[in-house]
Amino acid sequence: MKKEIQVWNYAEEILSNLQKGVLLTTKAGEKVNTMTISWGTLGIEWAKPIFTVFVRENRYTKQLLDQNPEFTISIPYGEYDKKILGICGTKSGKDTDKFKEANLTLEQPMAISVPAIRELPLTLECRIIYKQSQDAKEITPENNQRFYPQNVDGSFHGANKDYHTAYYGEIVAAYIIE
Repeated sequence: MKKEIQVWNYAEEILSNLQKGVLLTTKAGEKVNTMTISWGTLGIEWAKPIFTVFVRENRYTKQLLDQNPEFTISIPYGEYDKKILGICGTKSGKDTDKFKEANLTLEQPMAISVPAIRELPLTLECRIIYKQSQDAKEITPENNQRFYPQNVDGSFHGANKDYHTAYYGEIVAAYIIE
């Protein structure tokens, strides 16, 4: 069962959990993928509630977002297994079934094609209404050096000099899975 919510009544919950990590889930065809994110914004643009996510150019999630302009954000609400965020933030869905490894249960969405995740029940269903790649020249030197160093070892995708694409998702449904 899903209890529909008013997003603004849960803004503090959403943003405080975002700092620790939430799941961004995508789907293209029959392939579903999720990844941990801690960069995002909640706001209003074009008179619509928006959740904006930032996805690196080389991520498998970006490939799926570019095929299907919908995503869900799954946010911890109450007790949850902290390993979920670790697994989903360190493995690529291209090579790993993160849902199986993290024991995640997919839930039928209300308004889009991308499922929600039962274990992180506060859910935002989003439809992309705008996207833009970052312009490296417009990022401050401090942030460029800190967040986009060249050829850093340890990234499971290799070098991480790649920048992000911002996906502005209109929130078309919001609920808590009960």
